[in-house]
Amino acid sequence: MGAALRRIQLGSALSAFGLGFTVPYLYVYVAQVRDLGAGTAGVVLAVFAMAALAVLPFTGRAIDRRGPLPVLIVAAGAAAVGACALGVSDGVTSAVLSAAVLGAGTAVMQPALATMLVWCSSAATRTRAFAMQFFLQNLGLGIGGLVGGQLVDVDRPSSFTLLFLIEAAMFVVLGVVAATVRMPRAPSLAGTVPADGAAPKAGLRVLLSHRAMVQLCVLGFVIFFACYGQFESGLAAYGTEAAGIDPSTLGIALAANTAVIVVAQFVVLRLVERRSRSRVIAWVGLIWAFAWIVAGYAGLGHGSQTMATAAMISTYALFGLGEAMLSPTVAPLVADLAPESMVGQYNSAFALVKQLALAVGPAVGGPMGASLHGPYIVTFVLFSLGISVLALKLGRHLSPVQDKPSLAAAPSRVVAVSVPGSEQVTAPTAVRRDGPAPTSVR
Repeated sequence: MGAALRRIQLGSALSAFGLGFTVPYLYVYVAQVRDLGAGTAGVVLAVFAMAALAVLPFTGRAIDRRGPLPVLIVAAGAAAVGACALGVSDGVTSAVLSAAVLGAGTAVMQPALATMLVWCSSAATRTRAFAMQFFLQNLGLGIGGLVGGQLVDVDRPSSFTLLFLIEAAMFVVLGVVAATVRMPRAPSLAGTVPADGAAPKAGLRVLLSHRAMVQLCVLGFVIFFACYGQFESGLAAYGTEAAGIDPSTLGIALAANTAVIVVAQFVVLRLVERRSRSRVIAWVGLIWAFAWIVAGYAGLGHGSQTMATAAMISTYALFGLGEAMLSPTVAPLVADLAPESMVGQYNSAFALVKQLALAVGPAVGGPMGASLHGPYIVTFVLFSLGISVLALKLGRHLSPVQDKPSLAAAPSRVVAVSVPGSEQVTAPTAVRRDGPAPTSVR
């Protein structure tokens, strides 16, 4: 990695480390430590998510007009203010407003960081750049959660205030590190500027007319709904109600999920980076379908408590394997589909889809996981199989290089081509397609 990319990855990891201090304990902090009740805690968590939905539609255009660096610095500053305010909030109004500022800031950081990774990487290195970011963020979240767990004390509100201040400090560090990054010049727009000199087309209409991107957004919604949207809601409720596992086991299961990602990320990367992205995503759907079947055994198989506990931990671990396979495929694909003048808008649109899935997932999965045990498992086995179907359909609308980036680095066997009536010219090895992919390439 170049110096700019190393600093971006460092700042991203430190911000994830800060988030890890507070995310697992936000509900307990509001409901019990500040004694505001479960209802207020639910509102705070909902506002945290809804703030992201409010700001992301405007984030992409700001990134493309102003550049990702100033947007990231502003977002990091806002997140730091929100974290500090939430750490000292002892009333309903202040807690809700602080959560809104914190949620908006952290939401804007995602597409800004993704766009910076795109600007500081090439098509050949982008897959590894996004895999490294995912690895470092999970490592930071895991370590932050472990350290935070040693500092908190429900009987001492000041211990939670310390966690939020540490989180705010990490956001400030992210902003400072980002400010020292020397970003490369914005990508050339030669391929997107019309011949008459008019400005290149951009905006929501262009994105919605891009069939491959729309299909990827639908696929992304299903991915986040069927996995991330169930971790701390439906799957947790199912594990405690149907499988009868101890609530403390959920922490072990989440640790197993993170451990698989950290251990397997670069092993998986070597296996998938030279393979078709659409087929790798399809395999993730099959792995997750098997994970849901294992969860079904835990709750519906009438085995021993030990077997049920082992099955639930294995379910979270299998999800981690799928996540490790997705990190070098989905996020780089968003960047490769985007026209050079709309990278920020494409990243923001995909981040918006993710937030929608994370908002809808718990609302649907929570009640089902707690009471409709059999239908819950069947539903999410079908959703996982749907991931495989949607991925294969998406593959038919990608160019060969978009679906398999390693083709761009492959040397051409054609040294020269003969053009009638002219001299021989060297054939290019690869042509990058920055606009919407053709509807059929195979």
